[in-house]
Amino acid sequence: MKLIVGLGNPGKEYERTRHNAGFMALEALARRHGLGGVKQKFHAGVIEGRIVDQKVVLMQPLTYMNRAGLAVGEAAAFFKLPPEDILVLVDDLAFACGQIRMRSTGSAGGHNGLKDIERVLATRDYPRLRIGIDPRGRVPQVDYVLGRFTDAQLEQFEPALFTACDCIETWLADGIDTAMNKFNPKG
Repeated sequence: MKLIVGLGNPGKEYERTRHNAGFMALEALARRHGLGGVKQKFHAGVIEGRIVDQKVVLMQPLTYMNRAGLAVGEAAAFFKLPPEDILVLVDDLAFACGQIRMRSTGSAGGHNGLKDIERVLATRDYPRLRIGIDPRGRVPQVDYVLGRFTDAQLEQFEPALFTACDCIETWLADGIDTAMNKFNPKG
């Protein structure tokens, strides 16, 4: 079993904001595989199903970004999952809008959702798929990430959701190394 966590903030005011890139990628994955029936448990919206012959739990924490570790920790403990079976989908200011990058480990890079997950799991060694929301220049970070994509950014971001789904499916079917080799930018 694998746990796939899309990070974001719940509520109408945060829908389709840049900080909800993880929620959006998870929703695209659920749609692609016809998965529905959201249940509330582990302080999250949860869908259980199968993707590429693998049992999965798709999770959107309802705790707001800075407390995402609560939901992830509860689900990991309940399902007895090691960190390597937990994939976190997250927005990233350091990458061009629509660029994705899969990693098996790494730092939180200043992202409070990842910091909280690392605190709860007591490790940095869990897979994460970063989805670029590049601001193109210096901007007030909080205002930027909580803002909505521009039309030009959506032209780059929306196709990346399909690529993110392909990457997640590769991770499920063939493992992290294959997914990184196939989908990470070269160079």
